[in-house]
Amino acid sequence: MLAYHVLAAGSAPELTQVSLPDPGAEQIRLRIHACALNFADLLMIKGTYQDTPPAPFTLGLEVAGEILSVGRNVTGLVPGDRVAVYSGQGGLAEMGNFDACRAVKLPDHVSYEAAAAFPIAYGTSHLALDHRARMQPGETLLVLGAAGGVGLTAVEIGKLMGATVIACARGAERLAIARAAGADHLIDIEAPDLREQIIALGRADVVYDPVGGAAFQAAFRACKPEARLLPIGFASGDVPQVPSNHLMVKNLSVLGVNWGGYMRFAPEVLTGSLHTLLGWIAEGLLTPHVSHVLPLDRAGEGLELLRNREATGKVVITT
Repeated sequence: MLAYHVLAAGSAPELTQVSLPDPGAEQIRLRIHACALNFADLLMIKGTYQDTPPAPFTLGLEVAGEILSVGRNVTGLVPGDRVAVYSGQGGLAEMGNFDACRAVKLPDHVSYEAAAAFPIAYGTSHLALDHRARMQPGETLLVLGAAGGVGLTAVEIGKLMGATVIACARGAERLAIARAAGADHLIDIEAPDLREQIIALGRADVVYDPVGGAAFQAAFRACKPEARLLPIGFASGDVPQVPSNHLMVKNLSVLGVNWGGYMRFAPEVLTGSLHTLLGWIAEGLLTPHVSHVLPLDRAGEGLELLRNREATGKVVITT
């Protein structure tokens, strides 16, 4: 089968023919129809992602497709089922074997492209806002990088949870995307008076931050007492340092969010969140935003879109 494969640590991935072993007793074999790209794929290529597998390996963390066969110990899933899977790796290929516990059945009307685009981005935002921050209706949510792959989902989920959403993104086009997703207020993230604009809107109860850098520092200084800050990632390349005396004075909480880590120590939290999200998608309350759909032989172009921050929402590769 064809797969977008990293042959050696730090080397550029290649589209190549690889063999696929039989699925294990607890696994499903999937005919992959769609795989969403993530910033973590870029880090895996460099070998700097915390969960980079040993080379050689196939990129692709989240997939959707049709089950071809199941291992002897798998229950509740059968060939022909349409599922989304948080794979961790192996998604940028024509087929793959994945642990059955990572698969979630899809409603009939949800497309493979939408299904591949939902687990990590929507799952991260829902787990962060609901399970970690315990955000309540009526609170103010500040979303940095609000037009990106995860930021846009935080805007949508924040509105569903009853928050007033302040969206920060770069430029009028990206801010318009955040507005369409439900944001109540818009601020250009590169504005020199970012902190002052947040304060003028009443400050923030919850800060959702996949960006880091100067934007985090501005948001940190514009929080309400007892605010919760959620570091999701550091797309700016600058990991902020938090002064603990400021945390003490304002009674602030910084709550780290590593969505994939829950699969290792509390998988029921993650799968429960995904079931909630699928219910919302089935009801039409959420619509995964996919800005680019490309075939497998153009996966490299898709990764460049992420690297250059040219995508809004998700980039999906189809096979």
